[in-house]
Amino acid sequence: MESMIGVIGGSGLYEIAGLEGASWVKAKTPWGAPSDQVLVGRLDGVPMAFLPRHGRGHRLSPTDVPYRANIDALKRLGCTDVISVSACGSLREDYAPGDFVIVDQFIDRTFAREKSFFGTGCVAHVSLAHPTCPRLGAACAQAALGVRVHQGGTYLAMEGPQFSTLAESRLYRAWGADVIGMTNMPEAKLAREAELCYASVAMVTDFDCWHEDHGAVDVAEVIATLTANSGHAKDMIARLPALLGADRAPCPNGCDRALEHAIMTAPSARDPDFLAKLDVVAGRLL
Repeated sequence: MESMIGVIGGSGLYEIAGLEGASWVKAKTPWGAPSDQVLVGRLDGVPMAFLPRHGRGHRLSPTDVPYRANIDALKRLGCTDVISVSACGSLREDYAPGDFVIVDQFIDRTFAREKSFFGTGCVAHVSLAHPTCPRLGAACAQAALGVRVHQGGTYLAMEGPQFSTLAESRLYRAWGADVIGMTNMPEAKLAREAELCYASVAMVTDFDCWHEDHGAVDVAEVIATLTANSGHAKDMIARLPALLGADRAPCPNGCDRALEHAIMTAPSARDPDFLAKLDVVAGRLL
């Protein structure tokens, strides 16, 4: 099948330059409208879709991002691989502002968001033991030149929009979390349910408030680092088509078959109206 790269841009990344035949497309989903229109075009001959997670102009708070609509919209447009780019704080001395972290694990501390496409009418339980795609993450690491990259890390997803208290920051460090952010959950969970390969590139903007030389997060400093990071992120994205190629084989890690044994509800007990909402997300099986 043909590859199509989907990019979800976080704070500081609201557009992608250089797309051939680019146009903003209004996507409709059964889960409501996504964060914004989706920029669709081709980069080095490979189809690409870009969605600003917070909307252009950064209108949406982390809690209010329509995560289900965003993932559905990208799959509906034909995306096979989704790269999440997001700002984060560091919980480690050696993960410094300006560094990129290829996240491979999550701790979900969010509580005010819809976290699944499935529910009453069609129940499913996907495995999240390994929530990101190693193949896609390795490609992102290879494409991120001119910046220090950490291959692997645990992302603590907090609800926000406030930053952590000092006690919370210390607790998350004790848990073994490496970076902290507000947007990768439930995004990664939903991508897995939609059988999409998903990679998370967390761009460190600051040390969280645990750091003795950084008693509080300074938003002005965060914005300055975020601006520099967004330039490196755009360069990374520009190199991905050459690495991923136009032709796509089945995912060697099984991301595109995540629902194979996940759906629990018997066919006779499934709600037809609910199934209609899953036409794209789980249409391969339903």
